[in-house]
Amino acid sequence: MNIGAAAKASGLPVKTVRYYDEIDLVSPNRNGNGYRAYSADDVHKLRFLQRARRLGFTIVECRHLLSLYEDKSRASAEVRALAVTRIAEIDARIEELQSLRDSLTTLVSTCRGDDRPDCPILDDLAGGGACHEGARDS
Repeated sequence: MNIGAAAKASGLPVKTVRYYDEIDLVSPNRNGNGYRAYSADDVHKLRFLQRARRLGFTIVECRHLLSLYEDKSRASAEVRALAVTRIAEIDARIEELQSLRDSLTTLVSTCRGDDRPDCPILDDLAGGGACHEGARDS
């Protein structure tokens, strides 16, 4: 099938499918005219990559996961370790986002939101507020 059909079948944009080919995550055959010809196996790999990317794995990690998937003598411990590491990264990001939310909630609660020009949110963004963490960027 052509790249458009493979993209549709995998649920990925054509641009992403082309990129995965360029970085050798998938290797479709080439027709006599040079066009990519994707097999059912290629589409399966594209779906695999789509799911892995949605779970937040990097391209490098996806390459590793794909190689582990294709290695029938693999140890599942290695796959599990990658997933556990990803969970820890997600947990750290959740903690960071919660901290950002808490800071912004505090700022919103101190802002009257009326017609007056004074604004604790803008004061904090300018580096003068209570929620300011660390030095300002220059």
